[in-house]
Amino acid sequence: MHDVTRRIATIGVAAMLASGLAGGALAQDAALYEAAKKEGEVNWYTGLITNQIVRPIVAAFEAKYPGVKVRVSGGLQNDLVLKVLAEAKAGAVQADLIDGNAIVAPLKNAGVIQPYKSAAAAKLPADYKDADGLWAGLLLYFLVPAVNTENVKEADQPKTLSDLLDPKWKGKLAWTGEMQPGGPPGFIGAILTSMGEKEGMDYLKKLATQQIRTVPSNPRVVLDQVIAGQYPMALVTYNHHSVISAAKGAPTKWLPVNPAVGSISTLVLLAKSPHPNAGKLLYEFLMSPDGGKVIQEAEYIPANPEVPAKTATLKPEVGNFKAVMITPEMAEKSLDSWIKVYNELFK
Repeated sequence: MHDVTRRIATIGVAAMLASGLAGGALAQDAALYEAAKKEGEVNWYTGLITNQIVRPIVAAFEAKYPGVKVRVSGGLQNDLVLKVLAEAKAGAVQADLIDGNAIVAPLKNAGVIQPYKSAAAAKLPADYKDADGLWAGLLLYFLVPAVNTENVKEADQPKTLSDLLDPKWKGKLAWTGEMQPGGPPGFIGAILTSMGEKEGMDYLKKLATQQIRTVPSNPRVVLDQVIAGQYPMALVTYNHHSVISAAKGAPTKWLPVNPAVGSISTLVLLAKSPHPNAGKLLYEFLMSPDGGKVIQEAEYIPANPEVPAKTATLKPEVGNFKAVMITPEMAEKSLDSWIKVYNELFK
């Protein structure tokens, strides 16, 4: 009888401790929300596509946290980084947080990142967050070739990197002109990482003879040009963009040619921002399962392991393809050398 009583007491204490911990977390969240409401708004700089993902995120956040308005400044990633750096130099940072897959190094070097270890990001794999809280992974990108299915028959669709060297593709391939991990430098990095320096350079030299057309815009625009029939195939496109467009009836399909370029869209809080608490609140929301489900529904790939991709085959482990993940650390170390290869071979 005494043993039963002791067990009941133990269970009761454990339940109270768990309740206390949960209550503490809720209290912390409530305190952050109250502080954010006093600030009234949060400024988010993002290169994400407004209609596809930004508006759904903003609507979900503002519904969950009434009284905190999200102000969005969109644009090309590099332009937004330059904007932040100019604001910081003038001593008047306007953004509270910014996302992108090539933002960490320039912002870190300029000393404008506010370290923040998000509670919601605690479950991210170690490779998807910075140990010191400088950044955390928001989205995963996998960049692959994509074709216009009306112009390229299934039998002619490349299955391997070697297939891209077929003379029939000479002058008919396109890719973005963005010099970042989600562009030609990332592709070059994935080739050199997976093949090794000598074999990789040999392959890239052969690929350069295919006279790839460089489009001075982002990968989404390149895919749109493929869909419009300007090119039969593009290299280095986001695989989820093909899924989104195909669902709307566009003649496009992404190809699981190994290796895909894996890239992490990182989220960064900015130092000396105008709304630090609201910035943290939006950061926590974006990293949380609630934010991840909005990302999932938009057919993007959440970095949060608790939220799978809506189309499971977009991820390598389900889609049966391999990817070389270009982490922020890899980009900081090697991006300039990959750009140099691009300039020597493809420009």
